[in-house]
Amino acid sequence: MIRDNYPEYYSIEHYPAAQTACIRKTSEEWGIFGNFAQVPVVVNGVTFDCTERLFHMMKLRGDVPEAAQDMMSVKAGMGMKMHMKHIYKAHPEWLHDHWPSMIVDAMKFCITLKYEQSEEFRKELERSKGMFIVEDETARVRGRDADTWGAVLRGDEYVGPSLLGRLLMELRDNGKLEYTLPADALDFINNLK
Repeated sequence: MIRDNYPEYYSIEHYPAAQTACIRKTSEEWGIFGNFAQVPVVVNGVTFDCTERLFHMMKLRGDVPEAAQDMMSVKAGMGMKMHMKHIYKAHPEWLHDHWPSMIVDAMKFCITLKYEQSEEFRKELERSKGMFIVEDETARVRGRDADTWGAVLRGDEYVGPSLLGRLLMELRDNGKLEYTLPADALDFINNLK
């Protein structure tokens, strides 16, 4: 998806571990950078407990009311990600056809909202200046390469696409992210009011 729709973000990056702010668990230092961190964001009057939930819900079409209600009922944490995998298999008709072409813009939207609405998040991003930010997937992928969003520790450096970290550094350094969403990207919210 990234290579075809966002070639500017399709790369493998290398960051010295000693100069890196690592996102691992929400309870650890830098955990607030993770999308699972319980930092609520409000969109059109609806509160989402974390950006991970909002991001996954942006995959859902607005003309399927049960889809949004289903995802809002899932307990916070990795269960959201696993539940979305279930939806891909059991209910592909609930999903936007244009998700691959909006995935990075959706993430930019989510973390921009978090930046605008959370003073604590902004302060922590500011505190990380001079450091690289990576989502450390070393323990999760166990010897494999990192997925699109993270990086893995290889010797004394983190290696991987680190897309989440790159977007967070871009937000930190510029105070904003440019993104474009399809007109119907947030239609699912109408089913939650």
